[in-house]
Amino acid sequence: MLKVRSGLSIIQTQKAALSISCQLRWQTTSVAAEPRNDAEWLNARPFEEIPRTTFLSTIRNFMPGGKYSKLDIMTLFKTMREDYGNIFYLKGMMGGPSFLSTHNPKDFEVVFRNEGVWPHRPGSDTIRYHRETHRKDFFQGVEGIIPTQGKTWSDFRTIVNPVLMQPKNVRLYYRKMSQVNQEFVQRIKALRDVDTLEAPDDFIHIINRWTLESVSVVALDKQLGLLKESVQNDEAMKLFEYLDDFFELTAELELKPSVWRFVKTPKLMKLMKALDGIQEVTSAYVDEAIERLQKEAKQGIVRPESEQSVLEKLLKVDKKVATVMAMDMLMAGVDTTSSTFTAALLCLAKNPEKQAKLREEVMKVLPQKDTEFTEESMKNVPYLRACIKESQRIYPLVLGNARTLNRDSVLSGYQVPAGTFISMIPTGLLSSEEHFPKADEFLPERWVRNATDATGQCPANDLKLKNPFVFLPFGFGPRMCVGKRIVDMELELGIARLIRNFNIEFNHPTENAFRAAMISLPNIPLKFKFTDLPN
Repeated sequence: MLKVRSGLSIIQTQKAALSISCQLRWQTTSVAAEPRNDAEWLNARPFEEIPRTTFLSTIRNFMPGGKYSKLDIMTLFKTMREDYGNIFYLKGMMGGPSFLSTHNPKDFEVVFRNEGVWPHRPGSDTIRYHRETHRKDFFQGVEGIIPTQGKTWSDFRTIVNPVLMQPKNVRLYYRKMSQVNQEFVQRIKALRDVDTLEAPDDFIHIINRWTLESVSVVALDKQLGLLKESVQNDEAMKLFEYLDDFFELTAELELKPSVWRFVKTPKLMKLMKALDGIQEVTSAYVDEAIERLQKEAKQGIVRPESEQSVLEKLLKVDKKVATVMAMDMLMAGVDTTSSTFTAALLCLAKNPEKQAKLREEVMKVLPQKDTEFTEESMKNVPYLRACIKESQRIYPLVLGNARTLNRDSVLSGYQVPAGTFISMIPTGLLSSEEHFPKADEFLPERWVRNATDATGQCPANDLKLKNPFVFLPFGFGPRMCVGKRIVDMELELGIARLIRNFNIEFNHPTENAFRAAMISLPNIPLKFKFTDLPN
């Protein structure tokens, strides 16, 4: 009887594996390039000679008690680099894909230069499973930008790019974003300690409210009231909790060995619950906005384009695309922006001379605390943009970028066949003297033309990055982050407004300031001290 049950269990598991494998099908781009036989390819070392893990070593290292079992994602890839070198092949197990990991920026360029018009980005298996299978009834074949590939991805991106990627469209939201930032300033004044002027331990929740409020005015043309002291928005609080679970669990399930592709594990079910919750909250916000727009249309209200949300503009093209894109903006635009914003504030708080230099620039575009931002004035803030870039180098948001090779390529002297999944990891390079002279210092000057360092002796050109493929915080090429311009605007306007209103300090240790999940998340109490400045 035990043998029969065991046999049935194996058959059922195999069927489940086949089912999920089909559900998680890759929509790969066709590899049209002919096999290579040129000199570079023929002189390269065979693919099989790339340092690699074995099945047994992977089992031993990742299983409970193993060397890699308790490492976070950042530490994991750093440790594997120490063990295997700058390029190595990690054999997939438990249904997960095999991939080649490289820390060589010359390889990054080769991969990106040959990615084609429909770049294939590995990963997002869990989101794909949620949208193609778990909640297929809701998404109905429109899964958005993140999990899709090939023509499906291209068709969606073709619709949303004109609205989200054109600078003139993004600048339309200056006034609405400015209002949110004014409320952020008032909220800080209300919640800081009256004696120490420090924000409370849970200040990250206020930052999250600011980011969600900011993206909401762009995506939905609606302020949710999250920065008003009297408003307790339970739905927003649920969303923040769901997002935390999403980033933590996605990293565990996709970047470490897991049997979730074969068995509905507790972590998979918890992730599906989180994604269900994100979908429920964000779709409710979107539905409310659509209902409001429909009422306005019946009343004959027609607003100029400068007052239309992303949702309203996309609704003219495709309702389902508009709905999913607006949901994804609310989903992807909170923790990512909050972490990047936190990184910038920490860097400025710990480098008061840089903060003072930035304030001189900001005073020119905001002579009064309540001066409005304008398109013209925000063209003149190069040091602000440099501060944001440098903070992204010091505290990178993501581990790296991933692509599937579109053609046979030579990476680090090895033959790598088309179709191989490539993981490009720049995090170790961002703190390397080879690529960033004085790498341990916060030097926004390295991103400003014709600038010098604090001593006035080291030309900025000597500090500048020599290989642009080392620093790509928003990705590269056609699959560059579609929300880049909106995030840039949020960060620039938000940081400028705070710098104009407050002197910002952080009088606490910053070791382990972030923890690594699918993105870097704040890991310490953000007890910033906000001291009022004269008008």
